[in-house]
Parts: sequence; C-alpha cells; structure tokens
Amino acid sequence: MTPFLVFVLCFFLFFACLLPVVKFCYSFFLLVPFSRRRWGVLWEEEKTNDGVKWKQLEHKGPYFVPLYEPLPDDVQFYYDGKPLKLSLATEEIATFYAKMLDHEYTTKEIFQNNFFNDWRKEMTPQEQEIIKQLDKCDFKEIHKYFVDKNEARKALSKEEKQKLKEEADRIQEEYGYCILDGHREKIGNFKTEPPGLFRGRGDHPKMGMLKKRIMPEDVIINCSKDSKIPEPPVGHKWKEVRFDNTVTWLASWTENIQNSLKYIMLNPSSKLKGEKDWQKFEVARRLKDVVHRIRAQYQADWKSKEMKKRQRAVALYFIDKLALRAGNEKEEGETADTVGCCSLRVEHIKLHSKLDGQEHVVEFDFLGKDSIRYYNKVSVEKPVFKNLQLFMKNKDPGDDLFDRLSTVILNKHLQKLMNGLTAKVFRTYNASITLQEQLKALTNPEDSVAGKLLSYNRANRAVAILCNHQRSTPKTFEKSMQNLQTKIDAKKEKLEKAQQELEEAEDELKYKKDAKAEANVQKKKKLLERLKEQLAKLNVQATDKEENKQIALGTSKLNYLDPRISIAWCKKFGVPIEKIFNKTQREKFAWAIDMTDEDFEF
Repeated sequence: MTPFLVFVLCFFLFFACLLPVVKFCYSFFLLVPFSRRRWGVLWEEEKTNDGVKWKQLEHKGPYFVPLYEPLPDDVQFYYDGKPLKLSLATEEIATFYAKMLDHEYTTKEIFQNNFFNDWRKEMTPQEQEIIKQLDKCDFKEIHKYFVDKNEARKALSKEEKQKLKEEADRIQEEYGYCILDGHREKIGNFKTEPPGLFRGRGDHPKMGMLKKRIMPEDVIINCSKDSKIPEPPVGHKWKEVRFDNTVTWLASWTENIQNSLKYIMLNPSSKLKGEKDWQKFEVARRLKDVVHRIRAQYQADWKSKEMKKRQRAVALYFIDKLALRAGNEKEEGETADTVGCCSLRVEHIKLHSKLDGQEHVVEFDFLGKDSIRYYNKVSVEKPVFKNLQLFMKNKDPGDDLFDRLSTVILNKHLQKLMNGLTAKVFRTYNASITLQEQLKALTNPEDSVAGKLLSYNRANRAVAILCNHQRSTPKTFEKSMQNLQTKIDAKKEKLEKAQQELEEAEDELKYKKDAKAEANVQKKKKLLERLKEQLAKLNVQATDKEENKQIALGTSKLNYLDPRISIAWCKKFGVPIEKIFNKTQREKFAWAIDMTDEDFEF
C-alpha cells in the first residue's frame, strides 16, 4: 500500500472516530437550551383555542374522612357541674370546641356565640331544654382526653408508626392519583375537609360557626364520558356527574359557612397546574411593557371632565401603587364587611394636608380579604388628593367613595388596556418587580448563605407588607425566641472560652516553637472561626424571626412572586434552592427551576 493510500485511510478513520464526539457536542448544545425552555415550548405547542383542558380524565373521587367515633364511657361532659350524656351528633360538635380550649379563638365572644348558636341547632329537644348557657358547660375532661390521645400518638413505637404510614400510603395510592390524557397525575387535596368549627382570619364575624360534614350527596364529580365513573360510598349517591373538559377540577361541593365552592384539583406539580402558573406570570411580565403607558393614561384622566373617568383613574392608581384588591360585590349580611378598592366607603379614608412631615397623606383603615385590617398612611400625588376631596364632598361616612365605579366597569377598562389585565395581574406584577428590585438592593455577594437568606426574607417582607399579608404573632413565638436566645448565650460562652484557649496556645507557641504547638494554635483558630460562623448564623435567625413575627411570607411567595426571580437569585449567589422552596414547593415550581438561568429578569 502506497504512503498516500495509508494517509487517506488514516484520515477517514480519524474522522470516523471524531464523528460521535461531534454528534454528542451538537446534541448537548441543542439539549441544554431546550431543557431550559421545553416547558414553555410544549405548552405553546399544545395550546388550543376551544378552551379544552384535557381529553381523558379518570379518578376514584374524593376520600371521605371517617365517621365520628363516640367518646369512651369514662370521658364525661358536664353541665352546671353535673355529668350529662349527649347524643352522638351533639357530642361530636362538643369535641370540636373541647379540642380548641387552649386556643385563643375560644376566648373570643363572637366565636363562643356562633359556636353555641350552631351547636344548639344540632341538639335534641331534650338537650336544648337543659343546655342553655355556654359558661355552664365543662369540656375539660374531653379536652384532656384528646391531649392524652395526641401524646399517645407521638409515643407510638416505630412499628406502630410504620403501620399508620402504610395505611396513609394505601389511601394515597388509591385516591391520590388520576389518569389525565393517558398520564398518571398526582391529585392535590383528594380528601374532603373534616367537620369542625370555622376559624377564619382576622376578626371574621362567622368564626366559631359549624363546618358541616361533607357527604357524597354534596359532591359533583367531573370526569370524561369514556372513563369509569367513581363509585360513591355504599348507600350514597353523588349530587351530580359532569363531563366538562374545559375545567381542571375533579370534584366540587359548596361549603356551608360562606357558600363558596371547594374543589379537588390536580397537584401543583402537575402539567396543567404548572402551565397555569407559567401563564399567570407571563401575563404579569407583559404588563411591564405597557405599564408606563397605562400610568400616563390614568394620570391624564385625573383631570378628565367625566367624574366616572376620574374615579376610575384614582382607583387604578391605588391598585397600582398600593396593590389593593379590586373588591367584589356581595350580598349585604352574607359575609363580613370586607371591602376592596372599588367598594371603599368615605368612612374608610381620612385626608391630611400634612402629616408626619409629609404632604397630601391618605389614611386608610378598612377590613380587607379574610377580615384582615388594612391600615396605612400614604403620601399621594396632589391631583389624587384633590380628587378624593371632591369624591367625598357632601357624602355621609357610609356612602361609596367611588360611587360611579364598580369592579365590572374597572375590569372592562383593564381588558381594553391590555388583554388579560386584571387587578390581580397588577398585584402580581408589583409584587414580583418589588422582590426583584429589593433583592438587587439588599444582596451582598460577600455575605454567608445565612446572611443572603436574611436579605431574601427582607425583600420578601417588603412584598408581604405591600400586599398586606399579615398574621397574628404565633403562640409559641416567645418560647421559641427564648430557646434561640439560650442557644446564642451558650454559643457566646463557647466563643469566649475558645478565644481564651487560643490566646493560651499562642503564648505556649512563643516558648516552645515546635510543630505540635503550631498545630494546636491552628486547631484553636479553626474552632474559633467555626464558632463565630455559628454565632453569626444564630444571630441572623433571631433577627429574621423577630422581623417576621407578624408577617406571612408564604402567601406572596406561592401566589404573587414569579418563582423564576428567586431561582435565578439562588443560582447567581450560590444559595441552595431548597433554602427558599421546600420539597412541595420545588415540585410545584419544577417548570421554573428547569427553565431559569441566573440572568433571568422579570
């Protein structure tokens, strides 16, 4: 064989060996960007214009909580100091109250009155004749029974706990999954809510009312026509069976307290729920491109000759600036006296030309969603202040502030400004953009992970304050802070001791100057540094806990903040994602984790 042929043969062999490597590299570079955007691409490709969400849906229906088991004979209810045997239905409702004896709710008069009124409705006529005053009822023995039962459950052996887990897993396996378009999808809340006493948030006027047991006759089932329709429990029937593929719920019923619909939905990690989340945040991102034009328009409308336009413009300003909810119309007396922006009354605001060194201050004080008090003093633009003076002129405190405006009118206007725009989109946009801006301002790349997490929670708190996401200080807060302070004090003592030991080791090194003494100094230095880091981490935890004791960070994180902002921040600053999102939340936002780079901008 000539040298030329040998050269040609070697040349082709070389490229033959190189080809798989080239293919791998090409595939890799194609795959990486695809993996980061595949959710959005697939959702766009599968989008239909007819509103159809699925073609096939099959499931087992809801899992109903077990029926009530009567109390043991030696556990007594007392009325006016004497034991009284209750009927089964009356006894069950008594246990709801007894379980809550150590809770703040049972100290509230409105809770006590609502409970007692509803309880008496379920009593037998004989019981109604006897039980006429709540303060003569003694639930202490029943309360102790459930406390002891709870402690016994905690003290179960490993084997007994394993049996309970296996039973829970069996129920999850049977009821916790559905078949959606040929795929096995996890269901979110497959159990009906147990009966009990309504708690509500804030000072809800219906707290203490009886939440009745959900029965199969209350439940509407939704599935596909060609699927096996779920069987109701023996001796029962469903309220209705539907075949509606334009909705994503599997079952629904109406709860008796506020007559609101409750649904069994797919797990947040499911494809349909992920798509819905992604679309919600993409709509909010679109607002970013037009928000300056919208703001310019409502500012121009402050001077409109039409009172309707002026009111709409001021309301939109509040929705934009303060993240107020629009507010929904409701029947009087049907729910708590909660209001949103459109339903504000004259009595809900006070105007101050000057207050605390600021001009044109509006003082808000009203009950918002879930009866959470909204109280805020905010300096507004002069035209807004002048318009509010005009809107309040010759009106009584109970009159509507925006008497020419309704949520329907506002929402129609928002749709004209941008397709898909609602007050909630404004809320999502402002919450997300606030988080992004706060993270940029607060994060120090040189901080420890604990320090960065403190900055993250402070940024999240700014959003929670904007959205009025409050909570009561947890009952365990003081104890938990004391425990944390004890740990801090103990760590300080260890630090002082370690500092003293290091100084002694350094003194010893001056005289001995050998390898063993040098090694001992290095060891003491490392211990001191480790203790300093641990103390700093504990101090950060204490600061974080104190600052967030009355702020609910979870609501905004799960509902109003684009998760891609948090994920990009984690990737950019080396913070583990599990420090921000727990396992369930990571499943919910799997689409965002997969498609987000560190340079993502909302």
